[in-house]
Amino acid sequence: MITTDYFFNMGKGKLEKFAEMEQMENVFQAPFYAVKECPFAMKGHWGEQYFNNSNPIVLELGCGKGEYTVGLARLFPQKNFIGVDIKGSRMWTGAKQALQEGLKNVAFLRTNIEAIDQFFGEDEVSGIWLTFSDPQMKKVNKRLTSTNFLNKYRHFMPDGGVINVKTDSNFLFTYTKALTELNQMPTDACCDDIYSNAPLLKEYPNLNIRTYYEQMWLDRGITIKYIRFHLMKNGNLQEPDIEIEEDTYRSYGRNKRQQ
Repeated sequence: MITTDYFFNMGKGKLEKFAEMEQMENVFQAPFYAVKECPFAMKGHWGEQYFNNSNPIVLELGCGKGEYTVGLARLFPQKNFIGVDIKGSRMWTGAKQALQEGLKNVAFLRTNIEAIDQFFGEDEVSGIWLTFSDPQMKKVNKRLTSTNFLNKYRHFMPDGGVINVKTDSNFLFTYTKALTELNQMPTDACCDDIYSNAPLLKEYPNLNIRTYYEQMWLDRGITIKYIRFHLMKNGNLQEPDIEIEEDTYRSYGRNKRQQ
């Protein structure tokens, strides 16, 4: 039986994490309303003011526990990585791990991804990772590969900046593939089952990083998809007008998904 003590302790644990994150040197917290009222001070200056180098900066949007962000930082010490999410109690895990390992090329930004263009200056970000994003099957503008978000990314990525999409969702994979084809975006890789493609894994070893949620999908027999494409600065982006079969397993309740 779940008692009130359970909820008290769970809430207390989150509060302790939030308090600890306030003291973490690799965590920055700025909700959407804050940057609307006052510009983010490090916008355009992450390299010089935090990382103390001019290495390329790569974002993971919707980083969850930060497993992929930390994994990428381990593999590529010559690059800087920033995990972005609004859920601080999850982000705490990756931020803590990065500090314990002494990874100086990692930072975490707690904010709404809808405001992501308020945090980075022109050409400041060389690449983006979208790992197991919510496919937002009912709301096109909320999909992290929609024209709405791609136009936001254009504000801070150079011409031809790289976007990596790693997903369990056939819906998001099909949608993103159709969007890149319609808008003639150069595509380096497009695969609907990465773990059956040994040459792809050899070419992109960062695909071998597995998060908690990825392993959950794999254990259920769901294949992992991947698209790597280049976002060009110019041109009006168009949404694909196609019917896509929805991911029915997404409709399960939380308890069902955990099982």
